[in-house]
Amino acid sequence: MSSINFIDYVKFCSRSGSGGAGSAHFRREKFVPKGGPDGGDGGRGGHIILRGNQQLWTLLHLKYKKHVIASNGKPGEGGRRSGLDGNDVYLEVPLGTIAKNAETNERLVEITEEGQEIILTRGGKGGLGNDHFKTPTNQTPRYAQPGEAGIEEWIILELKVLADVGLVGFPNAGKSTLLSVISAAKPEIADYPFTTIVPNLGVVSYRDFRSFIVADIPGLIEGAAEGKGLGHRFLRHIERNSILLFMIAADSRDIKKDFAILLEELRKYNPELLDKKRILAITKADLLDEELKKEMKKELPDGIEIVFISSITQYGIDELKDVLWRAIDQ
Repeated sequence: MSSINFIDYVKFCSRSGSGGAGSAHFRREKFVPKGGPDGGDGGRGGHIILRGNQQLWTLLHLKYKKHVIASNGKPGEGGRRSGLDGNDVYLEVPLGTIAKNAETNERLVEITEEGQEIILTRGGKGGLGNDHFKTPTNQTPRYAQPGEAGIEEWIILELKVLADVGLVGFPNAGKSTLLSVISAAKPEIADYPFTTIVPNLGVVSYRDFRSFIVADIPGLIEGAAEGKGLGHRFLRHIERNSILLFMIAADSRDIKKDFAILLEELRKYNPELLDKKRILAITKADLLDEELKKEMKKELPDGIEIVFISSITQYGIDELKDVLWRAIDQ
């Protein structure tokens, strides 16, 4: 997935259609010169609707759409004929898309299923015709209801990557290398921090034709919850993963401290992230012998499953797949 084409944030003006006015019409025929009111209702204004599409992975197609406008409803006519409703506008979005009000930051809707349709900006109601206002004491009302105005609001769409496993670690922890080894994904890999600046998804083949999705997400740094580095752009994608695979290099000065920093950043952003299943992978394990591994295990965090791996030599990769699949299956 090219970093140029991966767009996970768009902002646009959403304007629904206004409702058509009701008709203040009276029945007039050759032998009925003074018929009663027969004004029809106005049609409703068009909605702006979000629709889930699992074939989409980015909001790129909406990047340059700054105004989304639905048409107005038509006014009612005589003979109790209702006006046509305004045409609805459908916006296809990837699964995991969240819509917010740009001014209040209020979360409006969330799309998580294929074909799911949710009205984002509702069109105005059509006005009632004068036929609705006749009474025994007022049998010829000469007024009708105007249509309800449409809504104009600024909307933010944010995409949160949906995956079974999310890779969590500092920049240059080997996340992209692991993804390239266990899946067919080809993320950019280089020996410097922040090689990954957008999420990369890979499908991992497992035994008996089973598979699961892994997301390589931009590296986390201390202070990300306050917006440092890639900050919230990173943390937003972590929310949509079922399992978190923490990755820390074997040559780290203090693995336990690094793990605590990663956990603290997740907690400050959203405490619910700590409820997710966690697994710790010690990368670059080809640098370690068995004696060193035994010594390291004494210093590693308690209460979390730990796997030693090396993406370069393929050491521990099959064991890691087994551990991840068991966690997913549970």
